[in-house]
Amino acid sequence: MGAELSFDGGFGPGAQIPLQGSDGQMAATHALASAAYRDGPVDKILEANNEWHESTVKKGKFSLFEPDLGEAFSRAVQVRLLGGARKALIQSFGTEPQPVVEHCLAATRIRKQRDTRLTLVTFLFGILFLPGLLLWLGVFQLRRTIAGASDKKAGALGTALLAGVGILAVLVMVALPFTGFLSFYLRAMIIAPALGWFLAKRICETTAKDLRARWDSLLSGGGIGAKIPEAVPQDPGQSAAEELRQALEKLTAEQHSNIVFYAGAKGILGMGTRWGSWTLAEELVPKEGREIHDFRAWDVVRPIHDQLKLLERGSLKTGFPKPTVKHWIVSPVGEGAKEVARPEGENIVTFQVKPHEIQRICNDQQFGSGNRHYLGVQFTLWDGQLVLTMMITVTSLLHTLRIEVTGHALGPVHGLFTTKPAPKTKEVSKTVRFWETKEIPLPLVETNEVVRQAVRAPLTWFPPVLDFLGGKLVLPEPFGLRHAWAAKPWGNRFMADDVIRAATPVMRAVHAATIKVLDEHGVDTERFTNRSLILSGMVQEPMPRKADLYDA
Repeated sequence: MGAELSFDGGFGPGAQIPLQGSDGQMAATHALASAAYRDGPVDKILEANNEWHESTVKKGKFSLFEPDLGEAFSRAVQVRLLGGARKALIQSFGTEPQPVVEHCLAATRIRKQRDTRLTLVTFLFGILFLPGLLLWLGVFQLRRTIAGASDKKAGALGTALLAGVGILAVLVMVALPFTGFLSFYLRAMIIAPALGWFLAKRICETTAKDLRARWDSLLSGGGIGAKIPEAVPQDPGQSAAEELRQALEKLTAEQHSNIVFYAGAKGILGMGTRWGSWTLAEELVPKEGREIHDFRAWDVVRPIHDQLKLLERGSLKTGFPKPTVKHWIVSPVGEGAKEVARPEGENIVTFQVKPHEIQRICNDQQFGSGNRHYLGVQFTLWDGQLVLTMMITVTSLLHTLRIEVTGHALGPVHGLFTTKPAPKTKEVSKTVRFWETKEIPLPLVETNEVVRQAVRAPLTWFPPVLDFLGGKLVLPEPFGLRHAWAAKPWGNRFMADDVIRAATPVMRAVHAATIKVLDEHGVDTERFTNRSLILSGMVQEPMPRKADLYDA
């Protein structure tokens, strides 16, 4: 799902706004994009780590400068997906990464507007009264350290410390031993940062409401689009905007690449682990009184491709949704590989292997080193939360033809990304009926959070400095937005049923097309038909397994 650019002759005033896909499969995309607008501790995202991919949080020097979840997520995703020297990406099946990145850019833009106002407040009420600002910041950092960096609410000791410093400040203001300008400055030095905090709180509250509204809107149907005018060049001299536009186009092109990577027990990266495998392998024997007409693997693959295209046309009214049938080139990488390298050369254009090269790999690279050809049929279900992929490979060695069908399943994004913003409340006892309780609303932005945002604001334009002081989110590699935070589908009974049910009709369609081709080329298909019937019984076993883990 790309964004539509509105401009005349390459330049214009429009902004990039993601459009709703015709198939409506945007739930997973919106869930991931909502992370850009979230608040709360960045460590929360570690709950979404899965069996094969784990993100980490690199701590900074001072907890007062640490980012929240939305800030860290937006920064990490932008750098990883749009960076000039970025590594290759893994496709995000079931989602579109470009809208996610656009929402990260939009969230960053909103925060920068907030930080501009906070910087002005910090300068007027903080930098001009620097000794008082440093005193208050020291108190808040000490209070935060006592409470623990991961706990945004200070304990009793930290609160007592803050109250004690406040009382001491009042005493100093009343009984200053100085007169003249110095006495006025010392008094203002204590008051100004507190007054600046009040103004900063209003700014932070307004921005927090805006971010939470966008967060809620995405999970409710995506009513608010991502506005990023900085991605649309206004004139030929805006090189930064042009580079950003090209980076977004490159991201979309790589998302639609027909090259995937097989990483041992991790399966095909981005498609999920292999949960089932069924092999039809028999000797090619001519029919009685006839000779086998020569054919190659590609001659078998093409009819299978055409047959899979017809899966949605069932005899019953209820059947498959429209599948995506595609030729894939699978490149092997190590199970523990931290990066992948996309093949390059004259046979590859915009991350796509050319059709004639696909046919050559299908016919010639079936044994030994090198990339392999697979024919895949993919179903995107549950609004993009479940991706089923059946991969078919055809190989022929000597007189044996082997047709292998494997199933891959990519589950929903972690539940962390699908939680809506909850109002901040506190449960207290009623005044009269003290045995009963009630909930009272709390401010969206607490005192510590206002101080944190105000301190970070002047450094917003120097992200590497903020990363050093406050820490950052480290994404798992090889990185792809979808599989990095995907849960297993087996926890949902209906999803598991969909995964298992899809295998039987796909495999039978593959076998039917194969046997038809063999029959046309003079092959005795009795053995293939018998073996197909056996596999039809085996595939009905309701037991997914880890087909890439070999007990050897």
